[in-house]
Amino acid sequence: MLTLFPIAWANPLHPVVHYVGIIFRTTPFQGLYEPNAFDLSILIPYFVFLGILSIYGVHRYALTYLYLKNRRKLADPPKLPETLPRITIQLPLFNERYVIERLMEAVTRIDYPLDLLEIQVLDDSTDDTRFLCSRLVSEYQRAGFPITYLHRDDRAGYKAGALAEGLKQSTGEFVAIFDADFVPPPSILRDMLPYFSDARVGVVQGRWTWINRHYSNLTEIEAIILDGHFVIEHGARYLSGRFFNFNGTAGMWRRAAIDDAGGWEHDTLTEDTDLSYRAQLKGWKFVYDPRIECPSELPVDVNAFKSQQARWAKGLIQSARKLLPRVWASDQPLYIKVEATLHLTANISYPLMVAFSLILFPAIIVRFYQGWFQMLYLDLPMFIASTCSVGTFYMVAQRSLYPRGWTARLKFIPCLMAAGIGLSIVNAKAVIEAFCGVKSEFVRTPKYRVETRSAAWVGKKYQKKVGWIPFVELVLAAYFLLTAAYSVSIQNYLTTPFVLLFFSGYAYMGSLSLLQVPLRRAWNALPGFIRVRAISASDVALQTDLRQ
Repeated sequence: MLTLFPIAWANPLHPVVHYVGIIFRTTPFQGLYEPNAFDLSILIPYFVFLGILSIYGVHRYALTYLYLKNRRKLADPPKLPETLPRITIQLPLFNERYVIERLMEAVTRIDYPLDLLEIQVLDDSTDDTRFLCSRLVSEYQRAGFPITYLHRDDRAGYKAGALAEGLKQSTGEFVAIFDADFVPPPSILRDMLPYFSDARVGVVQGRWTWINRHYSNLTEIEAIILDGHFVIEHGARYLSGRFFNFNGTAGMWRRAAIDDAGGWEHDTLTEDTDLSYRAQLKGWKFVYDPRIECPSELPVDVNAFKSQQARWAKGLIQSARKLLPRVWASDQPLYIKVEATLHLTANISYPLMVAFSLILFPAIIVRFYQGWFQMLYLDLPMFIASTCSVGTFYMVAQRSLYPRGWTARLKFIPCLMAAGIGLSIVNAKAVIEAFCGVKSEFVRTPKYRVETRSAAWVGKKYQKKVGWIPFVELVLAAYFLLTAAYSVSIQNYLTTPFVLLFFSGYAYMGSLSLLQVPLRRAWNALPGFIRVRAISASDVALQTDLRQ
Protein backbone atom coordinates (compact mmCIF):
# COMPACT_ATOMS: atom_id res chain seq x y z
CA MET A 1 0.00 0.00 0.00
CA LEU A 2 2.81 2.40 0.80
CA THR A 3 4.00 2.21 -2.83
CA LEU A 4 0.65 3.66 -3.91
CA PHE A 5 1.10 6.88 -1.99
CA PRO A 6 3.62 8.51 -4.34
CA ILE A 7 1.23 7.84 -7.23
CA ALA A 8 -1.68 9.32 -5.23
CA TRP A 9 0.30 12.43 -4.36
CA ALA A 10 1.02 13.06 -8.00
CA ASN A 11 -2.60 12.55 -9.02
CA PRO A 12 -4.88 15.54 -8.21
CA LEU A 13 -7.95 13.35 -8.83
CA HIS A 14 -7.45 11.53 -5.53
CA PRO A 15 -7.60 14.18 -2.76
CA VAL A 16 -8.82 11.74 -0.09
CA VAL A 17 -6.03 9.26 -0.76
CA HIS A 18 -3.67 12.21 -0.90
CA TYR A 19 -4.70 13.42 2.58
CA VAL A 20 -4.57 9.93 4.10
CA GLY A 21 -1.11 9.57 2.67
CA ILE A 22 -0.02 12.82 4.27
CA ILE A 23 -1.24 11.65 7.67
CA PHE A 24 0.50 8.32 7.67
CA ARG A 25 3.68 9.08 5.74
CA THR A 26 6.65 10.54 7.56
CA THR A 27 7.19 14.28 7.59
CA PRO A 28 10.11 15.89 5.77
CA PHE A 29 11.61 16.60 9.17
CA GLN A 30 11.86 12.95 10.30
CA GLY A 31 15.42 12.15 11.09
CA LEU A 32 16.22 15.85 11.30
CA TYR A 33 14.14 16.71 14.37
CA GLU A 34 15.74 16.46 17.79
CA PRO A 35 13.91 17.37 21.02
CA ASN A 36 15.21 20.51 22.69
CA ALA A 37 14.54 22.50 25.85
CA PHE A 38 12.24 24.98 24.10
CA ASP A 39 10.02 22.25 22.64
CA LEU A 40 9.81 20.49 25.99
CA SER A 41 8.81 23.78 27.66
CA ILE A 42 5.87 23.84 25.24
CA LEU A 43 4.94 20.16 25.17
CA ILE A 44 5.08 19.40 28.89
CA PRO A 45 2.48 22.05 29.90
CA TYR A 46 0.53 21.29 26.70
CA PHE A 47 0.03 17.66 27.68
CA VAL A 48 -0.49 18.49 31.37
CA PHE A 49 -3.28 20.95 30.54
CA LEU A 50 -4.83 18.67 27.95
CA GLY A 51 -4.54 15.68 30.27
CA ILE A 52 -6.35 17.39 33.17
CA LEU A 53 -9.05 18.68 30.82
CA SER A 54 -9.42 15.10 29.55
CA ILE A 55 -9.98 13.85 33.11
CA TYR A 56 -12.92 16.22 33.55
CA GLY A 57 -14.13 15.24 30.08
CA VAL A 58 -14.08 11.56 31.04
CA HIS A 59 -15.99 12.57 34.19
CA ARG A 60 -18.73 14.02 31.98
CA TYR A 61 -18.87 10.70 30.11
CA ALA A 62 -19.10 8.90 33.46
CA LEU A 63 -22.00 11.08 34.64
CA THR A 64 -23.79 10.50 31.35
CA TYR A 65 -23.32 6.75 31.76
CA LEU A 66 -24.56 6.82 35.37
CA TYR A 67 -27.64 8.76 34.32
CA LEU A 68 -28.49 6.41 31.44
CA LYS A 69 -27.89 3.38 33.66
CA ASN A 70 -30.05 4.57 36.55
CA ARG A 71 -32.71 6.83 35.03
CA ARG A 72 -35.41 4.16 35.29
CA LYS A 73 -34.88 3.99 39.05
CA LEU A 74 -36.81 7.21 39.61
CA ALA A 75 -39.70 6.07 41.78
CA ASP A 76 -43.12 7.59 42.25
CA PRO A 77 -43.34 9.91 45.27
CA PRO A 78 -45.06 8.78 48.46
CA LYS A 79 -48.59 9.90 49.23
CA LEU A 80 -49.25 13.33 50.67
CA PRO A 81 -49.55 13.09 54.49
CA GLU A 82 -53.05 13.50 55.89
CA THR A 83 -51.86 16.02 58.46
CA LEU A 84 -50.12 18.87 56.66
CA PRO A 85 -47.20 20.62 58.39
CA ARG A 86 -46.54 24.32 58.65
CA ILE A 87 -44.37 25.66 55.79
CA THR A 88 -42.41 28.89 55.51
CA ILE A 89 -41.83 30.33 52.02
CA GLN A 90 -38.81 32.63 51.77
CA LEU A 91 -38.43 35.10 48.88
CA PRO A 92 -34.90 36.63 48.99
CA LEU A 93 -34.74 39.86 46.95
CA PHE A 94 -32.25 42.53 45.98
CA ASN A 95 -33.26 45.27 43.52
CA GLU A 96 -35.84 43.23 41.61
CA ARG A 97 -38.33 45.90 40.54
CA TYR A 98 -39.26 44.15 37.27
CA VAL A 99 -40.09 40.65 38.55
CA ILE A 100 -41.23 41.00 42.17
CA GLU A 101 -44.88 41.51 41.28
CA ARG A 102 -44.90 38.35 39.16
CA LEU A 103 -43.25 36.38 41.96
CA MET A 104 -45.70 37.48 44.66
CA GLU A 105 -48.66 36.79 42.44
CA ALA A 106 -47.40 33.25 41.79
CA VAL A 107 -46.61 32.54 45.45
CA THR A 108 -50.03 33.70 46.65
CA ARG A 109 -51.62 31.25 44.20
CA ILE A 110 -49.85 28.24 45.70
CA ASP A 111 -52.31 25.56 46.72
CA TYR A 112 -51.79 25.18 50.47
CA PRO A 113 -53.90 26.04 53.54
CA LEU A 114 -53.25 29.65 54.49
CA ASP A 115 -53.33 28.87 58.20
CA LEU A 116 -50.37 26.52 57.69
CA LEU A 117 -48.43 28.89 55.46
CA GLU A 118 -46.00 31.71 56.17
CA ILE A 119 -44.55 33.90 53.38
CA GLN A 120 -41.45 35.98 54.10
CA VAL A 121 -40.35 38.70 51.66
CA LEU A 122 -36.66 39.13 52.54
CA ASP A 123 -35.76 42.38 50.83
CA ASP A 124 -32.24 43.83 50.83
CA SER A 125 -33.02 46.30 48.03
CA THR A 126 -31.40 49.71 47.86
CA ASP A 127 -33.59 51.14 45.10
CA ASP A 128 -37.32 51.75 44.70
CA THR A 129 -37.98 48.01 44.77
CA ARG A 130 -38.38 48.27 48.54
CA PHE A 131 -41.29 50.71 48.20
CA LEU A 132 -43.01 48.50 45.66
CA CYS A 133 -42.46 45.40 47.83
CA SER A 134 -43.80 47.11 50.93
CA ARG A 135 -46.93 48.25 49.10
CA LEU A 136 -47.56 44.81 47.55
CA VAL A 137 -47.12 43.05 50.88
CA SER A 138 -49.58 45.44 52.51
CA GLU A 139 -52.13 44.73 49.79
CA TYR A 140 -51.77 40.96 50.15
CA GLN A 141 -51.99 41.23 53.92
CA ARG A 142 -55.29 43.08 53.58
CA ALA A 143 -56.45 40.30 51.27
CA GLY A 144 -55.83 37.77 54.05
CA PHE A 145 -52.49 36.24 53.02
CA PRO A 146 -49.95 35.35 55.75
CA ILE A 147 -47.15 37.44 54.25
CA THR A 148 -44.55 39.59 56.03
CA TYR A 149 -41.98 42.09 54.80
CA LEU A 150 -38.44 42.10 56.25
CA HIS A 151 -36.03 44.75 54.99
CA ARG A 152 -32.33 44.99 55.89
CA ASP A 153 -30.20 48.07 55.34
CA ASP A 154 -26.73 46.53 55.67
CA ARG A 155 -27.08 43.43 53.40
CA ALA A 156 -24.66 41.56 55.65
CA GLY A 157 -24.04 38.05 54.33
CA TYR A 158 -25.97 38.83 51.13
CA LYS A 159 -28.52 36.14 50.27
CA ALA A 160 -27.31 33.74 52.97
CA GLY A 161 -27.58 36.51 55.55
CA ALA A 162 -31.12 37.35 54.47
CA LEU A 163 -32.21 33.70 54.64
CA ALA A 164 -30.63 33.28 58.08
CA GLU A 165 -32.30 36.44 59.35
CA GLY A 166 -35.66 35.21 58.08
CA LEU A 167 -35.22 31.86 59.80
CA LYS A 168 -34.94 33.60 63.16
CA GLN A 169 -38.53 34.77 62.77
CA SER A 170 -39.94 31.76 60.91
CA THR A 171 -42.34 29.22 62.36
CA GLY A 172 -42.41 26.57 59.62
CA GLU A 173 -41.22 23.00 60.01
CA PHE A 174 -40.22 23.17 56.34
CA VAL A 175 -38.75 26.07 54.35
CA ALA A 176 -39.33 26.56 50.62
CA ILE A 177 -37.16 29.11 48.79
CA PHE A 178 -37.90 30.90 45.51
CA ASP A 179 -35.67 33.52 43.92
CA ALA A 180 -37.22 36.62 42.38
CA ASP A 181 -37.02 35.40 38.77
CA PHE A 182 -38.99 32.19 39.45
CA VAL A 183 -42.70 31.52 39.01
CA PRO A 184 -43.59 28.58 41.27
CA PRO A 185 -46.67 26.66 40.11
CA PRO A 186 -49.65 26.22 42.49
CA SER A 187 -48.90 22.53 43.14
CA ILE A 188 -45.22 22.83 44.02
CA LEU A 189 -45.47 22.47 47.82
CA ARG A 190 -47.82 19.49 47.57
CA ASP A 191 -45.45 17.91 45.02
CA MET A 192 -42.42 18.21 47.30
CA LEU A 193 -43.94 17.51 50.68
CA PRO A 194 -44.58 13.72 50.28
CA TYR A 195 -40.84 12.97 50.12
CA PHE A 196 -40.41 14.31 53.64
CA SER A 197 -42.39 11.37 54.99
CA ASP A 198 -38.91 9.83 55.23
CA ALA A 199 -37.48 11.47 58.35
CA ARG A 200 -33.97 11.33 56.86
CA VAL A 201 -34.84 13.60 53.92
CA GLY A 202 -33.47 17.09 54.41
CA VAL A 203 -34.05 18.62 50.96
CA VAL A 204 -36.27 18.14 47.93
CA GLN A 205 -35.03 19.90 44.80
CA GLY A 206 -37.16 20.55 41.72
CA ARG A 207 -36.06 21.12 38.13
CA TRP A 208 -35.81 24.58 36.63
CA THR A 209 -37.65 25.27 33.39
CA TRP A 210 -37.51 28.37 31.20
CA ILE A 211 -40.05 31.10 30.51
CA ASN A 212 -37.98 32.79 27.80
CA ARG A 213 -35.98 29.90 26.33
CA HIS A 214 -36.70 30.92 22.74
CA TYR A 215 -36.00 34.63 23.19
CA SER A 216 -32.57 34.51 21.48
CA ASN A 217 -29.71 32.19 20.59
CA LEU A 218 -28.10 33.17 23.89
CA THR A 219 -31.10 32.03 25.96
CA GLU A 220 -31.28 28.79 23.93
CA ILE A 221 -27.64 28.10 24.82
CA GLU A 222 -28.22 28.97 28.49
CA ALA A 223 -31.22 26.65 28.64
CA ILE A 224 -29.25 23.73 27.18
CA ILE A 225 -26.39 24.33 29.64
CA LEU A 226 -28.73 24.29 32.63
CA ASP A 227 -30.74 21.37 31.23
CA GLY A 228 -27.52 19.37 31.25
CA HIS A 229 -26.96 20.25 34.89
CA PHE A 230 -30.46 19.32 36.01
CA VAL A 231 -30.94 16.23 33.84
CA ILE A 232 -27.51 14.58 33.73
CA GLU A 233 -25.62 15.92 36.76
CA HIS A 234 -28.45 15.93 39.28
CA GLY A 235 -30.01 12.81 37.79
CA ALA A 236 -26.76 10.81 37.79
CA ARG A 237 -25.71 11.90 41.27
CA TYR A 238 -29.07 11.42 42.95
CA LEU A 239 -29.96 8.10 41.34
CA SER A 240 -26.50 6.62 41.98
CA GLY A 241 -26.37 7.72 45.63
CA ARG A 242 -23.77 10.47 45.28
CA PHE A 243 -23.85 13.94 46.81
CA PHE A 244 -25.59 16.70 44.87
CA ASN A 245 -26.44 20.26 45.77
CA PHE A 246 -29.54 22.28 46.46
CA ASN A 247 -29.69 25.00 43.80
CA GLY A 248 -30.63 27.92 46.01
CA THR A 249 -34.22 28.08 44.76
CA ALA A 250 -37.15 25.93 43.61
CA GLY A 251 -36.61 23.54 46.51
CA MET A 252 -37.66 22.85 50.08
CA TRP A 253 -35.60 22.25 53.22
CA ARG A 254 -36.49 20.54 56.45
CA ARG A 255 -35.76 23.23 59.04
CA ALA A 256 -34.06 20.68 61.30
CA ALA A 257 -31.57 19.86 58.52
CA ILE A 258 -30.55 23.51 58.18
CA ASP A 259 -29.99 23.82 61.91
CA ASP A 260 -28.18 20.50 62.22
CA ALA A 261 -25.77 21.43 59.41
CA GLY A 262 -24.86 24.72 61.10
CA GLY A 263 -27.21 27.08 59.29
CA TRP A 264 -26.60 29.42 56.39
CA GLU A 265 -23.02 30.69 56.10
CA HIS A 266 -21.80 33.42 53.78
CA ASP A 267 -18.07 32.75 53.40
CA THR A 268 -18.65 31.44 49.85
CA LEU A 269 -20.64 32.79 46.91
CA THR A 270 -22.50 29.48 46.59
CA GLU A 271 -24.12 29.29 50.00
CA ASP A 272 -26.53 26.67 48.65
CA THR A 273 -23.77 24.21 47.73
CA ASP A 274 -21.96 24.90 50.99
CA LEU A 275 -24.98 24.09 53.16
CA SER A 276 -25.88 21.11 50.95
CA TYR A 277 -22.55 19.38 51.51
CA ARG A 278 -22.51 20.14 55.22
CA ALA A 279 -26.00 18.66 55.56
CA GLN A 280 -25.16 15.53 53.57
CA LEU A 281 -22.00 15.01 55.62
CA LYS A 282 -24.30 15.07 58.65
CA GLY A 283 -26.26 12.19 57.15
CA TRP A 284 -29.25 14.02 55.67
CA LYS A 285 -30.70 12.59 52.47
CA PHE A 286 -31.34 14.79 49.44
CA VAL A 287 -34.07 14.08 46.89
CA TYR A 288 -34.20 15.32 43.31
CA ASP A 289 -37.38 14.91 41.28
CA PRO A 290 -37.15 16.30 37.71
CA ARG A 291 -40.93 15.99 37.39
CA ILE A 292 -41.34 18.87 39.86
CA GLU A 293 -40.87 21.82 37.52
CA CYS A 294 -40.50 25.50 38.40
CA PRO A 295 -40.37 28.07 35.55
CA SER A 296 -37.72 30.78 35.68
CA GLU A 297 -36.33 33.58 33.56
CA LEU A 298 -32.97 33.28 31.79
CA PRO A 299 -30.59 36.27 31.53
CA VAL A 300 -30.97 38.05 28.18
CA ASP A 301 -27.93 40.30 28.68
CA VAL A 302 -24.69 38.45 27.86
CA ASN A 303 -22.77 40.45 30.47
CA ALA A 304 -25.29 39.43 33.13
CA PHE A 305 -24.94 35.82 32.01
CA LYS A 306 -21.14 36.04 32.27
CA SER A 307 -21.42 37.59 35.72
CA GLN A 308 -23.73 34.79 36.85
CA GLN A 309 -21.39 32.08 35.55
CA ALA A 310 -18.39 33.74 37.20
CA ARG A 311 -20.18 33.88 40.56
CA TRP A 312 -21.01 30.18 40.36
CA ALA A 313 -17.48 29.28 39.26
CA LYS A 314 -15.88 31.25 42.09
CA GLY A 315 -18.35 29.98 44.66
CA LEU A 316 -17.75 26.32 43.82
CA ILE A 317 -13.99 26.70 44.18
CA GLN A 318 -14.50 28.51 47.49
CA SER A 319 -16.73 25.61 48.58
CA ALA A 320 -14.08 23.13 47.45
CA ARG A 321 -11.42 24.81 49.58
CA LYS A 322 -13.77 24.86 52.55
CA LEU A 323 -15.43 21.46 52.27
CA LEU A 324 -13.12 18.95 50.58
CA PRO A 325 -10.93 18.48 53.67
CA ARG A 326 -14.11 17.60 55.59
CA VAL A 327 -15.28 15.30 52.80
CA TRP A 328 -12.01 13.35 52.72
CA ALA A 329 -11.85 13.20 56.53
CA SER A 330 -15.37 11.75 56.69
CA ASP A 331 -16.33 8.08 56.62
CA GLN A 332 -18.07 8.42 53.25
CA PRO A 333 -17.28 5.78 50.59
CA LEU A 334 -14.41 6.52 48.20
CA TYR A 335 -16.70 6.95 45.18
CA ILE A 336 -18.58 9.75 46.97
CA LYS A 337 -15.33 11.47 47.91
CA VAL A 338 -14.01 11.26 44.34
CA GLU A 339 -17.29 12.53 42.87
CA ALA A 340 -17.43 15.41 45.36
CA THR A 341 -13.88 16.39 44.41
CA LEU A 342 -14.59 16.35 40.68
CA HIS A 343 -17.87 18.22 41.22
CA LEU A 344 -16.50 21.03 43.36
CA THR A 345 -13.25 21.48 41.41
CA ALA A 346 -14.71 21.21 37.89
CA ASN A 347 -14.22 24.93 37.24
CA ILE A 348 -10.46 24.49 37.40
CA SER A 349 -10.92 23.66 33.72
CA TYR A 350 -11.41 27.37 32.92
CA PRO A 351 -7.93 28.68 33.80
CA LEU A 352 -6.51 25.51 32.28
CA MET A 353 -8.45 26.22 29.10
CA VAL A 354 -7.06 29.76 28.95
CA ALA A 355 -3.51 28.48 29.47
CA PHE A 356 -4.10 25.78 26.87
CA SER A 357 -5.40 28.43 24.48
CA LEU A 358 -2.21 30.45 24.76
CA ILE A 359 0.06 27.48 24.20
CA LEU A 360 -1.89 25.79 21.40
CA PHE A 361 -0.31 27.67 18.48
CA PRO A 362 3.33 26.88 19.33
CA ALA A 363 2.28 23.34 20.28
CA ILE A 364 0.80 22.80 16.83
CA ILE A 365 4.08 23.91 15.27
CA VAL A 366 6.17 21.63 17.48
CA ARG A 367 3.86 18.65 17.04
CA PHE A 368 3.90 19.07 13.25
CA TYR A 369 7.67 18.80 13.21
CA GLN A 370 7.44 15.62 15.27
CA GLY A 371 5.11 13.90 12.81
CA TRP A 372 1.41 13.53 12.08
CA PHE A 373 1.03 10.01 13.39
CA GLN A 374 1.85 11.06 16.96
CA MET A 375 -0.87 13.71 16.80
CA LEU A 376 -3.34 11.15 15.51
CA TYR A 377 -2.90 8.54 18.24
CA LEU A 378 -2.07 10.82 21.18
CA ASP A 379 -3.49 14.33 20.73
CA LEU A 380 -6.75 13.38 19.02
CA PRO A 381 -8.04 10.98 21.74
CA MET A 382 -7.33 13.60 24.40
CA PHE A 383 -9.13 16.25 22.36
CA ILE A 384 -12.10 13.89 21.99
CA ALA A 385 -12.17 13.21 25.73
CA SER A 386 -11.98 16.88 26.70
CA THR A 387 -14.13 18.42 23.95
CA CYS A 388 -16.52 15.89 22.45
CA SER A 389 -17.73 14.84 25.89
CA VAL A 390 -19.41 18.24 26.14
CA GLY A 391 -21.54 17.63 23.05
CA THR A 392 -22.45 14.10 24.17
CA PHE A 393 -23.39 15.32 27.65
CA TYR A 394 -25.83 17.96 26.41
CA MET A 395 -27.26 15.94 23.53
CA VAL A 396 -28.26 13.15 25.94
CA ALA A 397 -29.92 15.71 28.21
CA GLN A 398 -31.94 17.19 25.34
CA ARG A 399 -32.97 13.78 24.08
CA SER A 400 -34.16 12.81 27.57
CA LEU A 401 -36.23 15.99 27.97
CA TYR A 402 -37.58 16.20 24.41
CA PRO A 403 -37.60 12.69 22.91
CA ARG A 404 -39.54 13.83 19.84
CA GLY A 405 -38.02 17.26 19.23
CA TRP A 406 -34.46 17.00 20.50
CA THR A 407 -32.88 16.89 17.03
CA ALA A 408 -34.03 20.45 16.39
CA ARG A 409 -31.71 21.58 19.17
CA LEU A 410 -28.61 19.84 17.84
CA LYS A 411 -27.71 22.98 15.90
CA PHE A 412 -27.08 24.76 19.20
CA ILE A 413 -24.54 22.20 20.48
CA PRO A 414 -21.53 23.64 18.55
CA CYS A 415 -22.65 27.11 19.66
CA LEU A 416 -22.84 25.88 23.24
CA MET A 417 -19.33 24.39 23.08
CA ALA A 418 -18.01 27.65 21.65
CA ALA A 419 -19.83 29.67 24.33
CA GLY A 420 -18.26 27.50 27.03
CA ILE A 421 -14.85 28.35 25.64
CA GLY A 422 -15.84 32.02 25.41
CA LEU A 423 -16.67 32.01 29.14
CA SER A 424 -13.19 30.79 30.04
CA ILE A 425 -11.66 34.25 30.58
CA VAL A 426 -14.26 35.60 33.01
CA ASN A 427 -14.55 32.26 34.80
CA ALA A 428 -10.78 31.79 34.96
CA LYS A 429 -10.48 35.17 36.66
CA ALA A 430 -13.13 34.12 39.18
CA VAL A 431 -11.44 30.76 39.87
CA ILE A 432 -8.02 32.34 40.38
CA GLU A 433 -9.55 34.86 42.79
CA ALA A 434 -11.13 31.99 44.73
CA PHE A 435 -7.81 30.16 45.04
CA CYS A 436 -6.09 33.37 46.11
CA GLY A 437 -8.73 34.03 48.77
CA VAL A 438 -9.96 37.24 47.13
CA LYS A 439 -13.38 38.10 48.55
CA SER A 440 -16.02 39.72 46.38
CA GLU A 441 -19.56 40.95 46.60
CA PHE A 442 -22.51 38.67 45.84
CA VAL A 443 -23.48 40.14 42.45
CA ARG A 444 -27.04 39.23 41.63
CA THR A 445 -28.09 38.44 38.08
CA PRO A 446 -30.48 41.15 36.85
CA LYS A 447 -33.80 40.07 35.38
CA TYR A 448 -36.15 42.21 33.31
CA ARG A 449 -39.37 40.20 33.01
CA VAL A 450 -38.55 39.29 29.43
CA GLU A 451 -41.06 36.58 28.58
CA THR A 452 -41.57 37.02 24.81
CA ARG A 453 -39.37 37.87 21.84
CA SER A 454 -40.98 41.28 21.55
CA ALA A 455 -40.23 42.29 25.15
CA ALA A 456 -37.88 45.26 25.58
CA TRP A 457 -35.00 45.18 28.06
CA VAL A 458 -32.20 47.39 26.71
CA GLY A 459 -33.46 50.58 28.33
CA LYS A 460 -34.05 49.08 31.76
CA LYS A 461 -31.97 49.40 34.90
CA TYR A 462 -29.46 46.96 36.38
CA GLN A 463 -27.45 46.37 33.21
CA LYS A 464 -23.92 45.11 33.80
CA LYS A 465 -20.78 47.03 32.92
CA VAL A 466 -18.60 45.64 30.16
CA GLY A 467 -15.12 45.98 31.68
CA TRP A 468 -11.88 44.81 30.07
CA ILE A 469 -12.60 41.13 29.55
CA PRO A 470 -14.36 41.44 26.13
CA PHE A 471 -11.23 43.07 24.70
CA VAL A 472 -9.11 40.14 25.86
CA GLU A 473 -11.65 37.77 24.32
CA LEU A 474 -11.39 39.53 20.96
CA VAL A 475 -7.59 39.45 21.10
CA LEU A 476 -7.76 35.69 21.68
CA ALA A 477 -10.25 35.40 18.81
CA ALA A 478 -7.72 37.07 16.49
CA TYR A 479 -5.00 34.78 17.86
CA PHE A 480 -7.05 31.68 17.04
CA LEU A 481 -7.95 32.97 13.60
CA LEU A 482 -4.21 33.18 12.91
CA THR A 483 -3.76 29.71 14.40
CA ALA A 484 -6.50 28.32 12.15
CA ALA A 485 -4.91 29.88 9.09
CA TYR A 486 -1.57 28.32 9.97
CA SER A 487 -3.21 24.95 10.65
CA VAL A 488 -4.78 24.98 7.20
CA SER A 489 -1.52 26.09 5.59
CA ILE A 490 0.29 22.99 6.88
CA GLN A 491 -2.72 20.79 6.00
CA ASN A 492 -3.37 20.02 9.66
CA TYR A 493 -7.06 19.52 8.99
CA LEU A 494 -7.68 17.37 12.07
CA THR A 495 -6.79 20.23 14.40
CA THR A 496 -8.45 23.04 12.44
CA PRO A 497 -12.07 22.40 13.64
CA PHE A 498 -10.98 22.56 17.28
CA VAL A 499 -9.07 25.78 16.63
CA LEU A 500 -12.09 27.32 14.91
CA LEU A 501 -14.21 26.37 17.93
CA PHE A 502 -11.92 28.46 20.13
CA PHE A 503 -12.07 31.32 17.63
CA SER A 504 -15.88 31.22 17.50
CA GLY A 505 -16.27 31.15 21.28
CA TYR A 506 -14.01 34.10 22.01
CA ALA A 507 -15.32 36.10 19.05
CA TYR A 508 -18.96 35.52 20.02
CA MET A 509 -18.59 36.44 23.69
CA GLY A 510 -16.32 39.41 23.08
CA SER A 511 -18.29 40.95 20.23
CA LEU A 512 -21.71 40.42 21.81
CA SER A 513 -20.55 42.02 25.06
CA LEU A 514 -19.32 45.11 23.23
CA LEU A 515 -22.20 45.35 20.78
CA GLN A 516 -24.63 45.84 23.63
CA VAL A 517 -22.87 49.08 24.62
CA PRO A 518 -23.80 51.10 21.50
CA LEU A 519 -27.22 49.46 21.65
CA ARG A 520 -27.78 50.92 25.11
CA ARG A 521 -26.41 54.29 24.04
CA ALA A 522 -28.73 54.34 21.04
CA TRP A 523 -31.64 53.49 23.30
CA ASN A 524 -30.82 56.28 25.69
CA ALA A 525 -30.57 58.72 22.79
CA LEU A 526 -34.13 57.99 21.67
CA PRO A 527 -36.90 60.45 22.57
CA GLY A 528 -38.62 59.54 25.81
CA PHE A 529 -42.02 58.79 24.29
CA ILE A 530 -40.49 56.20 21.95
CA ARG A 531 -38.75 54.42 24.80
CA VAL A 532 -41.94 54.30 26.83
CA ARG A 533 -43.84 52.76 23.92
CA ALA A 534 -41.14 50.10 23.54
CA ILE A 535 -41.49 48.97 27.15
CA SER A 536 -44.08 46.29 27.81
CA ALA A 537 -47.44 47.25 29.23
CA SER A 538 -46.64 45.62 32.57
CA ASP A 539 -43.52 47.77 32.95
CA VAL A 540 -45.45 50.95 32.16
CA ALA A 541 -47.92 50.02 34.89
CA LEU A 542 -45.03 49.34 37.24
CA GLN A 543 -43.48 52.75 36.59
CA THR A 544 -46.87 54.39 37.22
CA ASP A 545 -47.14 52.58 40.54
CA LEU A 546 -43.68 53.72 41.56
CA ARG A 547 -44.44 57.35 40.76
CA GLN A 548 -47.56 57.15 42.90
